[in-house]
Amino acid sequence: MPHIVDLRSDTVTRPTAAMRAVMAAAPVGDDVFDDDPSVHFLQDKVAELLGKESALFVPSGTMANQLAVRAHCRPGDEAVLHARSHVFNYEGGAAAALSGVTLRPIDSMDGSLGAAAVAAALHLGDDPHLAPTRLIAYENTHNGCGGVVLDPVDVDAVCALARRHGLGLHLDGARLYNAAIASGTSIAALAAPFDTVSLCLSKGLGAPVGSLLAGDRGRIAHARRWRKAMGGGMRQAGILAAAGTYALDHHVERLADDHARARRFAASIATIDGLRVDVGQVQTNLVYFDVDPASPAVRRWSADVGAMRVVLAARLRERGVWIAGTAARLRAVFHLDVDDGGLERALAALRDAVG
Repeated sequence: MPHIVDLRSDTVTRPTAAMRAVMAAAPVGDDVFDDDPSVHFLQDKVAELLGKESALFVPSGTMANQLAVRAHCRPGDEAVLHARSHVFNYEGGAAAALSGVTLRPIDSMDGSLGAAAVAAALHLGDDPHLAPTRLIAYENTHNGCGGVVLDPVDVDAVCALARRHGLGLHLDGARLYNAAIASGTSIAALAAPFDTVSLCLSKGLGAPVGSLLAGDRGRIAHARRWRKAMGGGMRQAGILAAAGTYALDHHVERLADDHARARRFAASIATIDGLRVDVGQVQTNLVYFDVDPASPAVRRWSADVGAMRVVLAARLRERGVWIAGTAARLRAVFHLDVDDGGLERALAALRDAVG
């Protein structure tokens, strides 16, 4: 088996030797008792970076998002969000299961919601047949739409609408630093329109575990109570928090390298017979691509497009390149464990797999 190039996700990153050293030396306490100094340092740092009053360290981005839902809504309420968002599709129905909250999706190709579409979806009256809208949620970058950066004009228009009606605003900022690097905008500016913001440390930033939820002190205190109830209270969590602090200090600017490799990968895919990709859609570190069912190169595998995708993913895996490949989609994600050599090996494997 050749050296594996793992492009399944930026969650597969492993802590560097320098990060491991910082983790080993981290001062710790008991975070459930709220006395872990490394956790306090990270929480204060992230709150300041995002321009919020307070932040809470949690095990995962899913927990951060679900704590936000809980902080904004009561059972029987409704949240409006994008149809391809992580909260709607990939959090195990947690909004309904844990908070009794209904999710109302709005679809688009670029992660935008649209003020007119949101206005039409809102339930603002006292009709007992309708779940009252309490929250509007965005995702930036938007994974399900190709890792694109949100349009600030759309965000501003929808957030202004929410403010007029007294609705809460949450941003799933799992890859917010990717959006900041790609747009040249600070994360504080990207977070500013929202009441709560989640930020993931274990994706492109390369920490092994952890996300944060930031917002005003009242909502974060409420989230802390529910973090415990959901099983997210950790003890000597400073070991993990120290990794997050290291990532913020050393791994932010290098995200631009991931973006550049993703663009090079997409541009090369566009030259391979049997594959297709929208190169212009590749703004950050995610590359969604597809088979071309009209090409004899892949049509020999199957008459079904979904089966073609599965075959391609399997052929790549045999060649030491792992991607997120299912009957529904093909995705490659670049991160700090993939250098230029890994990029070239992945492209060589693709050409060989299709050829």
